Amino acid sequence: MTGMTSSARPLLNRRLAEFGTTIFAEMSALALRTGSINLGQGFPDTDGPEEIREAAVRALRDGHGNQYPPGPGIPELRTAVAAHQERRYGLSYDPDTEVLVTAGATEAIAAALLALVEPGDEVVALEPYYDSYAACIAMAGGTRVPVTLRPHEGSFRLDLDELRAAVTDRTRLLLINTPHNPTGTVLTRAELTAIAELAVERDLLVVTDEVYEHLVFDEAEHLPLATFPGMRERTVSIGSAGKTFSFTGWKVGWVTAAPGLVAAVRSAKQFLTYVASGPFQYAVAEALSLPDSYFTAFRDDMLAKRDLLATGLAEAGFEVFRPAGTYFITTDIRPLGESDGFAFCRALPERAGVVAIPNAVFYDHREAGAPFVRFAFCKQTAVLEEAVKRLKTLA
Repeated sequence: MTGMTSSARPLLNRRLAEFGTTIFAEMSALALRTGSINLGQGFPDTDGPEEIREAAVRALRDGHGNQYPPGPGIPELRTAVAAHQERRYGLSYDPDTEVLVTAGATEAIAAALLALVEPGDEVVALEPYYDSYAACIAMAGGTRVPVTLRPHEGSFRLDLDELRAAVTDRTRLLLINTPHNPTGTVLTRAELTAIAELAVERDLLVVTDEVYEHLVFDEAEHLPLATFPGMRERTVSIGSAGKTFSFTGWKVGWVTAAPGLVAAVRSAKQFLTYVASGPFQYAVAEALSLPDSYFTAFRDDMLAKRDLLATGLAEAGFEVFRPAGTYFITTDIRPLGESDGFAFCRALPERAGVVAIPNAVFYDHREAGAPFVRFAFCKQTAVLEEAVKRLKTLA
């Protein structure tokens, strides 16, 4: 007996059949195998603030969170999340009924879609999209409807007419990500106003992934969709400690929304992880109350790294879309005489000792993403300098 059934039916649920191993796992393994610098997966190569790491150690030692924390999250963290939304954006949330702590933003997205989408519902998402979006829509039985961000004058822009045309009578929800991974676009006030008007007019729910809210550069500004007229009661906003405090392994995220929406998301979340990250929740509660100087220094550091890598990529021959937010740079490889991002990324470790991610994995319209490749700059300066030196051998 091999343990296989005689049925011809595949083992993997057909909703997930198109989702194999993630590109991040493949490229990180490639980086290890070839000794390359990994600018593929978006995780920092140094830990966040020492006092926040110590807060987690203190929580462990003092027995805070070593057993199941409360289902919605510890009160200290829910209060800190609410205070953060109020202080930053003037958004007032009740910590008891309008905040839910999740196992990272990834679980928040999964729980929101599983809770709010039924089979046959359409979900409009901005393409390219973070890969978990497509899988979560599929798990919920929904149909994803991509609206493609296209290059325009040095950045990727949303075509509002295309967005309006994508909404049908079957549309349940808009899935919006700003600052946007992988393109680095930050949606403008005008774009967000139009999205809000569309959601109100068509009575749509909106899930907004705002995990890069503190990484916005130059003249760009992060404006939560929930602050726009008519959106507070129909928007599920998602945040995360991993990206802001550089502790991605702690997996602490959160949802803020009206009580009915939070209750719905919690109903799905309780059967996913139930609870997670007990001691880390205490540490993140402290992190959210760090002074503004922390957030400013964090952004300034990432801005310097963005400019270092963007300049190096341009000198290596890439067309560079300098991001207004996130810690990713999307490039076009066609000036290098290349057009297939997958082939380029699989060959790059041997050619230059650097790993990147082909943006096509984030598209339904693979051909629209074919010539684009993403690099992460959330690494130590010396690592980025070495990567730039290696990439210049392509020129």
